[in-house]
Amino acid sequence: MKLRTLVCFSHLRWDFVYQRPQHILSRASKEYQVIFVEEPIFENVSEPYIRRTERAGVTVAVPVLPRGTDTATALRLQRQLIGSLLGETSAGGRIFWYYTPFACAFTDPSDADVVVYDNMDELSAFLGAPPELLELEARLFGAADVVFTGGLSLFEAKQGRHSNVQPFPSSVDVSHFSAARGELADPDDQAPVPKPRVGFFGVIDERIDLDLLRRTAALRPDWQFVMIGPVVKIDPATLPQADNIHWIGGKNYTELPSYLAGWDAGFMPFAINEATRFISPTKTPEFLAAGLPVVSTPITDVVRPYGALGLVQIAATAEEVVAGIESMLSRPRESWLSKVDETLSKTSWDVTWAAMHRELDSIAKRKTRGLSIDHSPLSRELTHV
Repeated sequence: MKLRTLVCFSHLRWDFVYQRPQHILSRASKEYQVIFVEEPIFENVSEPYIRRTERAGVTVAVPVLPRGTDTATALRLQRQLIGSLLGETSAGGRIFWYYTPFACAFTDPSDADVVVYDNMDELSAFLGAPPELLELEARLFGAADVVFTGGLSLFEAKQGRHSNVQPFPSSVDVSHFSAARGELADPDDQAPVPKPRVGFFGVIDERIDLDLLRRTAALRPDWQFVMIGPVVKIDPATLPQADNIHWIGGKNYTELPSYLAGWDAGFMPFAINEATRFISPTKTPEFLAAGLPVVSTPITDVVRPYGALGLVQIAATAEEVVAGIESMLSRPRESWLSKVDETLSKTSWDVTWAAMHRELDSIAKRKTRGLSIDHSPLSRELTHV
């Protein structure tokens, strides 16, 4: 069986923040016809339809539904629209690639030849998660041929639920972020900010410890804290305000090296809560590829391996954050950077996708030979990690 089409169902929008789905699927588009199906939007239209755009070789498909459509009708319309969309795809084997179990409410995994659950986050712990998500995830586990996880801690939590769970922690495009080690022009909205600068980039939501940021900035009013990223699911009025905290909004992925080039250190002030219990922040290796010392709160997938290797300073309080940044800025840079480069040389999104692609081919070949695939949980420990 030759796999030709990959249809991805995602809770994230392609143009929101460039992260795991975009890195993986833009590479997949060199092997397959890739269709990235987003959650629906509601507009003043009389008939539902799918809006399509092209991004990096990927077709982004957005169901557009009439404003005021109720939930049950929305699911029925999505099912119809997806059915029509699938009817237009190339002949040959089809992959369904799920980032959200909620898509099982309007798709049938049995319509695919290979089913992938790329479990990048524990979505049920996020603010506003629908209550039926866990039930839908159980259904997806039962249908999936393979479950990829976005980090080691999530792998450890999910490995008992399926026979083929494989960890693929956040990786990095080293060549993209290493540009920040050179001389790049300071962006216009950052240039007026004095130095030294401590920065964060990413989604700003319930996973960010805003009080920790406020207290850290108060301890070092001579440091400037640059915060890049869209604010979602939280009230912007709750963002701490101070002369040395600068909220400069979301930026395009291509712009990030120019901002990071003007920073002295990175700061990952993640809250320690259910929403962050299993996260594997992509920005950890991205900060390191940029050559920036970085301090993070004790997120498990940052502590292991980056904290254990001495590449990232781990801090739980504002006082520890300040001490950690001071320590990293004062120590010799050359030996640390050499260790960073050695560690990052072992991973890349290219390597990640190549391993995933091999697994897809392996599953397709087993199914072609008529070999059954057992989806039941393992009765033994996995040893490949």
